[in-house]
Amino acid sequence: MKINNPLRSASFCLMVSLLLVSSYANADAIRDANRLLRVANMGKHFESLALRQTRDILRTYASIVSMSAEIALPEQIKNSIAACYVDEYAWEKFQPGIARILADNLSQKQLRLLTDFYLNRGLPPMEIQTFKDTIAMAEHIQQLTAEYMYQNSASCVEHDAALILGYLADRRESSEKLFHAQ
Repeated sequence: MKINNPLRSASFCLMVSLLLVSSYANADAIRDANRLLRVANMGKHFESLALRQTRDILRTYASIVSMSAEIALPEQIKNSIAACYVDEYAWEKFQPGIARILADNLSQKQLRLLTDFYLNRGLPPMEIQTFKDTIAMAEHIQQLTAEYMYQNSASCVEHDAALILGYLADRRESSEKLFHAQ
């Protein structure tokens, strides 16, 4: 590409320089966001919450089946349902997107301040307002994260329903065969 105009040449160089600086700053922000997620042990918290929710879902399904069909769900069905949630809600699937949300919504100063906080490095008095401002953003970031997770995960409900209904249909069919055999 030939650039004859010196002004155009300077503009082009400035634009390329800004893109490179922006790219490096963006990489630093992602690195800082990933570090924050790591030191805050978010993967473990995320997986613990997902496991708790899976247990609650299984308890609800078992209760519904028990009340309506007066039978207990077998462990094989429960394990298959739980496996769907483990696969769909694995931390590794969401971590890059959550890091991106943090990098896009928090400054590097805020990311580093939170990282230092989680590493028990204390909070400099001159950064108290920055810390308060950062904490005030938590609800917005939580909302963005929930939307991201919703948009980037499949539902296990149809899978769960098919397993449970299939199991109930098989039991009914077995009962009918036994009844007709007598």
